[in-house]
Amino acid sequence: MSGKTIVLAFSGGLDTSFCVPYLQECGWAVHTVFADTGGVDDAERAFIEARAAELGVASHVTVDGGPALWNDFVKPFIWAGEGYQGQYPLLVSDRYLIVDAALQRCRELATNVVAHGCTGMGNDQVRFDLAVKALGDYEIIAPIREIQKEHTQTRAYEQKYLEDRGFGVRAKQQAYTINENLLGLTMSGGEIDRWEAPGEGARGWCAPRAGWPPQPLRVTLKFQNGEAVALDGKSIPGHQILAKLNALFAGYGVGRGLYTGDTTIGLKGRIIFEAPGLTALLAAHRALEEAVLTKQQNRFKPDVARKWVELVYEGFYHDPLKTDLEAFLASSQACVNGEVVLETHGGSVGAVAVRSPHILNAKGATYAQSADWGVAEAEGFIHLYGMSSTLWAEVNRK
Repeated sequence: MSGKTIVLAFSGGLDTSFCVPYLQECGWAVHTVFADTGGVDDAERAFIEARAAELGVASHVTVDGGPALWNDFVKPFIWAGEGYQGQYPLLVSDRYLIVDAALQRCRELATNVVAHGCTGMGNDQVRFDLAVKALGDYEIIAPIREIQKEHTQTRAYEQKYLEDRGFGVRAKQQAYTINENLLGLTMSGGEIDRWEAPGEGARGWCAPRAGWPPQPLRVTLKFQNGEAVALDGKSIPGHQILAKLNALFAGYGVGRGLYTGDTTIGLKGRIIFEAPGLTALLAAHRALEEAVLTKQQNRFKPDVARKWVELVYEGFYHDPLKTDLEAFLASSQACVNGEVVLETHGGSVGAVAVRSPHILNAKGATYAQSADWGVAEAEGFIHLYGMSSTLWAEVNRK
């Protein structure tokens, strides 16, 4: 293929729709790739393919990214068990799988030029660019960053640019930037960016309080080596488990949050996120893990988890430290086997039962009920365990 062939990571949204005619007018033959990471239904997938055709791309392919997203991200993320800054469940991590799909298409078309629709203010540009740089010698073109050199009201400019060329813009895209994938949904723009209360239109999968079913929901998840392998007794692939959990718990409003955090580039980011399936998985895995890991494992593991989460959030998905940390996380999961029953009445989810052959139960003791040691042993332990603090109090008592 000629040097004017370019591969665009495409979602059908405002930004990537704008990129197609912009790149075409710069002389590129634009080939689009949609990495279907599980957040769209058949109708939306058909819309994306039709949108690419409407925009006149040279070719368009859709890649099934669900299994890879589960294996490469969801598994180690659940093992880690931490959100970014204790809240955000890294819903943007499908970007790395999108990069993989785009570069695969570059190889098929024998071009080393790849494009994306990331802005110059956000984190996705960092994730996309660093992942591309880690995987080969490619030229990266980012049309949104280019137009931001001259235009401050970028979304309005993109919308007018498309409309002037006869391409419509969906109403929801006029107000919000929306990203959906198997992991969940994020929404920004409008009143969210203005630090105001989200409007009625700022809602995705999660049902509002008035729409929650009156009866509670219970599901059972089975884990092997820390990986969910069955839902309600049925063994199905992990990405399908996550998709089913999304559908089940979204109806109860589980996993919705309004998050403000420190972005990679130093700004404060404010988004609505909805992650019903991941929230359920995290709750179940944490309950099982707390029962089967030692106290020292449970204390130390969050430190590793926070670093792993920071690397993924900030674009260092291919840094060797991430691989090193995953080796520890995988090792910690050897005994994370068993079943967890989750229950929700709406809004939140908790583990109500845990079954595992590895639960660290003492045969002759139950917390606060009975023990197989004597009172003298307990008093001696307390004396020695607190000796340093007790001595300080005695020496410095006035």
